[in-house]
Amino acid sequence: MAQALGYVSQSKDGNFEGTLALGLNSRISIVPNNNKTAEKQPDFRVFAKAGGEIGGGWSRVGKASGKPYISLTLAHPMIGPRKVYANLGRANGKPKGEFAILWNPAA
Repeated sequence: MAQALGYVSQSKDGNFEGTLALGLNSRISIVPNNNKTAEKQPDFRVFAKAGGEIGGGWSRVGKASGKPYISLTLAHPMIGPRKVYANLGRANGKPKGEFAILWNPAA
């Protein structure tokens, strides 16, 4: 079962602001990468208020649901020795514009 690592809200300018409760326990921003020049570069950059850039995000569409989401890769010494892979998607039971950062741990 997916576990929420944090929650963010989307602003009218397309940025996401919220809290990541993983190692850093920090306010974060997920902002569009307006300087993307190659297909493999992330569509979004993830920044921690207290730690600089901590990851990237790629726009995806769910195969079964057909719904858009953002696939996140997070890496920072305060998070741990390995990258964390998560998805940013609509948060169930939350108002429109609220999103959850969901991690699916290995079984």
